[in-house]
Amino acid sequence: MARVSDRRPELPNRQIPFSDAFKKFIVEGWAPYPRRLPDQLPAAVWARRRRERVSAQFPGERLIIPAGGLKVRSNDTDYRFRPHSAFAHLTGLGTDREPDAVLVLEPTDSGHDATLYFKPRAPRDSEEFYADSRFGELWVGRRPSLQELSALCDIPCAAISELPEHLRKDGDTVSMRILAVDLDHEIRDVVEEIHSSRPALEVDQEHSAIAETDHEFAVALSELRLIKDRFEIDQMREACQQTAAAFEAVVAGIPEAVRRGRGERWIEGIFGLHARHVGNAVGYDTIAAAGEHACTLHWIRNDGELREGEMLLLDAGIELDSLYTADVTRTLPISGTFSNEQRMVYDAVFEAQQAGIAAARPGAKFSEVHKAAVAVIARHLDTWGLLPVSVAESLGDQGGQHRRWMVHGTSHHLGIDVHDCAQARIENYREGILQPGMIITVEPGLYFKPDDELVPKSLRGIGVRIEDDILITAAGNENLTARLPRSSADVEAWMSAVWESL
Repeated sequence: MARVSDRRPELPNRQIPFSDAFKKFIVEGWAPYPRRLPDQLPAAVWARRRRERVSAQFPGERLIIPAGGLKVRSNDTDYRFRPHSAFAHLTGLGTDREPDAVLVLEPTDSGHDATLYFKPRAPRDSEEFYADSRFGELWVGRRPSLQELSALCDIPCAAISELPEHLRKDGDTVSMRILAVDLDHEIRDVVEEIHSSRPALEVDQEHSAIAETDHEFAVALSELRLIKDRFEIDQMREACQQTAAAFEAVVAGIPEAVRRGRGERWIEGIFGLHARHVGNAVGYDTIAAAGEHACTLHWIRNDGELREGEMLLLDAGIELDSLYTADVTRTLPISGTFSNEQRMVYDAVFEAQQAGIAAARPGAKFSEVHKAAVAVIARHLDTWGLLPVSVAESLGDQGGQHRRWMVHGTSHHLGIDVHDCAQARIENYREGILQPGMIITVEPGLYFKPDDELVPKSLRGIGVRIEDDILITAAGNENLTARLPRSSADVEAWMSAVWESL
């Protein structure tokens, strides 16, 4: 039986019945579908190489990577679909392709054969064509045929309706690994059936077998993205360039955001417009935090005012159609000029970021970037008389008092996910060694909440973060977002130049 969450509610009382005359008429007079197949996606060649690497790690095993399914937003409306990142990485498909699709790597004597199972478009004489609001062509547009999607991603395709029979074939003898992502209820039932038929499989009976994530497989797919290939690096450069252009548009729109009121929403809207125009969407919920809202690390309510004399912390990134995203933060004086207190805090964070970027070199530990940045943060906090202990004690394993004002880490991997490779092992992530092709953020900050009585009143309500996207190279690193000014003087000059050009 399908789980309640698997389907949107049916609304038979709202549906207008279709007459026999309509059913006959609706299939008539349509031009043939184009015969020319689409060009292969640029990512397809790179995706094949990624599949080969996964194949080498799991010889002789059936590997199942779902795209995930549509999720109900409210009643009978769905959220915009985005495929699971591992599925996109191994197929080259981005944007909204393809709900309920499943990539299967079938073991062979020489590796694996890939097949992409998905729901192809229905013929125009089917009821789905005109009556299915989730998949019907009249409702959501023309879906690809098996041949068209195969041409796009260079993977043999089959109808998703064939997958249950395929999974049952040798299901009791072929070792199977599955990424625990939302599956269509029928496919889920088949997987459960196969799992339950294996007496050697130990599964908590209170949970479904499909919920028992194959941890080793998930980790491998996550770690596969630690070092980016050339296609990924090019996509990241483009995402960063487009994000920088959107930040410039935000600066141009600050005066209007102040004038209109509820300016955080206005800023969010400017950035979102650019993201939807040049890419798929924003890579994560935009943080447009003005004034004291900047002291809330994940402020996404974005319903506040922009006021002269305060600052705007904008943390935003554009996700391209390939799903690669930038992740950038700038903290901007709303009036165009920092106050003395704002500049003091900003310059300390900038110095910390410079130290972090300098530490982001091949051969260094990922954790050394954070250590370099927070050493600067702790020193400034000590100079301002805020640390209750010495700098050395605060930075020690049993200290951490500086984290009251910067509780987050300095870096994370970045790519097809904003927090990419999140399931990688600690020894390959936090304690891993930086290598050419890795892309990380460097984003120290200082946040003095308005009700923090341990800081001077003049600093309360000030929040600053500066974040750039850093590619590790053989010679050191490349700041992919260097187009955007970072020092306090350069930020002021940049904002002034933008406003003068309006």
